[in-house]
Amino acid sequence: MTGETDLRTLLASMAPELLDGTYVFARLEPGVPRPEGLEPVMVFREREGTTLIVTEEAAQTMGLAASFRCRMITPNIHSSLEAVGFLAAITARLAAAGMGVNPVSAFYHDHLFVPAERAEEAMALLLRLAEDSAT
Repeated sequence: MTGETDLRTLLASMAPELLDGTYVFARLEPGVPRPEGLEPVMVFREREGTTLIVTEEAAQTMGLAASFRCRMITPNIHSSLEAVGFLAAITARLAAAGMGVNPVSAFYHDHLFVPAERAEEAMALLLRLAEDSAT
C-alpha cells in the first residue's frame, strides 16, 4: 500500500478523528536515555536532544520537562509519504483561524497536534475543509 497522492481525494476523503487524551511535547537532553516504561507516540532525535510526544499524564509521572498541551487529530486517510500539498492545505486552513499545529507524518497517516483548548474548533475546520473539497 503506497497511499493516496491526489490532493483533492485526500482532502475530500479525510475523516478526521479527535483522539482521546491530552499530549505534550517533552524533551530529553543529549545522551539521556528514555525513562523505562515510557511509551511515546513519537520520538525524534536532534542534535540538541530528543523530542518525545507523550501523554500529559506520562510526562508528569516521569517528571519530564514538557510544553504545548495538545490533542491529536488523525485525518484517517492513508496519505502517501510523497503526497504534495495535503498538510499545506490543512495547516493553511488552521492558520487562517489563527491556530498553530504541529503535524507529524507516519507511514500510513498524518497526525495533527493542535492546542488542547481549540481541538473541537480544529475538528470543525477540518470537517469543513473536507466538505469544501468534495464539491
